[in-house]
Amino acid sequence: MQKLFRGTGVALVTPFDSKLKIDYKGFEKLLEYNSQGGIDYFVVNGTTGESATTNKQEKRALLKFIQEHNPKKLPIVYGTGGYDTLDIVEHVKEMDWTGVDALLSVSPYYNRPSQKGIIAHYEAVADACPVPVILYNVPKRTGSNMSAATTVELSKHKNIIGIKEASGDFGQIVDIVASKPDDFILISGDDMCTVPMISLGAIGVISVLANGFPTEMSSMVKAALKADYKLATTILSKLSHINPHMYSESSPVGIKEVLKVIGICDNYVRLPLVGPSPELTNTIKKLINK
Repeated sequence: MQKLFRGTGVALVTPFDSKLKIDYKGFEKLLEYNSQGGIDYFVVNGTTGESATTNKQEKRALLKFIQEHNPKKLPIVYGTGGYDTLDIVEHVKEMDWTGVDALLSVSPYYNRPSQKGIIAHYEAVADACPVPVILYNVPKRTGSNMSAATTVELSKHKNIIGIKEASGDFGQIVDIVASKPDDFILISGDDMCTVPMISLGAIGVISVLANGFPTEMSSMVKAALKADYKLATTILSKLSHINPHMYSESSPVGIKEVLKVIGICDNYVRLPLVGPSPELTNTIKKLINK
């Protein structure tokens, strides 16, 4: 499993048309663009894919489309998660997992369970899932943090193979690395933290920026994995100028604007998200042209 998810995974956006229906032509262009850019695997129906506002039928349709339009036959990770464990387990059981390599599941949000509750939640999901499970810790979105101790405890489950860690807490990351099994994979969930996380033992990133900058992200990660931190940091520095604008008006508004500017797909998002302000559009255009 380490080899399968080593490198750069792209947290794919879900392109929409002006009527807010899924734009499959744009999606196909995005898949091709990322494949040519050196991406190592696809992540569909994650936060960046606006999973909060796509229904189950759309999620299945997006997965099927990737399976049928996967130019380099890259591994596929399917995202699902939420605050209702029983609903997630039901969804996992009714899914057709053919051609899916892993499930990425975000820690429960809104109801903010205890660490004991988070452990019980993930154990229930992993017990039901026929493919390996990757944990996802992103406290800024969920309102709660998975502690290092919780991650290490869950790493003992035979069907939980790793974590996408986006806490930005390097003390916590060090504690995970120090105590996890050797075969439990650590993946960066924050583009800007990727290089230092790789230096600590991460095997790559699941990236937002990779949608629009697959070559740069892939080159950065490959350099870091070869311990060429000078080159990796040089690339990271260039990306750092545009990265804050991916989140200033909520993700994926910024990265969708990037994709519009470079001609991959339009920038429509579903409510309650709204499109980019003129100021954000102008800033992104200037940074890309520069």
